[in-house]
Amino acid sequence: MANGFRIVRTFLFLGSKKKWLFLEALYYLGLGRILISIPFSKVAPTLGVPMKETAEDDINEDIPMLNSISDVLHIISRRTPWESKCLVRAIAGTKMLRRRRIPSTLYLGTAKDKEGKLIAHAWLRSGSRIITGADVMAEFSVVAKFANENRGENHVKRSGIG
Repeated sequence: MANGFRIVRTFLFLGSKKKWLFLEALYYLGLGRILISIPFSKVAPTLGVPMKETAEDDINEDIPMLNSISDVLHIISRRTPWESKCLVRAIAGTKMLRRRRIPSTLYLGTAKDKEGKLIAHAWLRSGSRIITGADVMAEFSVVAKFANENRGENHVKRSGIG
């Protein structure tokens, strides 16, 4: 319950545009949490084009929104009443970027921990920026990736939530 109060307190101190982004992040983190409870074979098609990557070129107009989405996901994921670890954050970020038609690639990686057990990690990249999961991604070998190339003539305005 303490996390619920922390979310409300954090929300109250945000500006109006950030409040909408906060609510969107909370929604997509919840959706991501639900999706990880479904068999991966059913979820994978919603993540993007398998084993493809988007370009690593930065589009200057995207940078403020990428920074905002990364920041809000980092803040909110630590305060949700449910567990919002790397895959949940990467899925939420993918959905938020897709909504704005900003290209991204979601990566899944594996490594071995100190005891030799297999561990997994997920991270999200857009352009040259790592949106979620940057802290330990270098320790993991990519085993899957999903590209979302969302550019188009219907490019959505990036202020607020869409």
